[in-house]
Amino acid sequence: MKLPKDPVMLLSVVNTYLRDYHSSLDELCKDAELSAEDIKKQLAAIDYHYEPAQNQFI
Repeated sequence: MKLPKDPVMLLSVVNTYLRDYHSSLDELCKDAELSAEDIKKQLAAIDYHYEPAQNQFI
């Protein structure tokens, strides 16, 4: 899976996949062969952090 470089677009795409297709960030990353740490780092730059209980970046 190719993700957008823009962090705001990345936020939208990742949260959509988490809401519609995956029960956790780890599951999404495993399925799409992505790095959870890279995604967390990129979204932390715009002050969004993963909340497992809500399964989204907020």
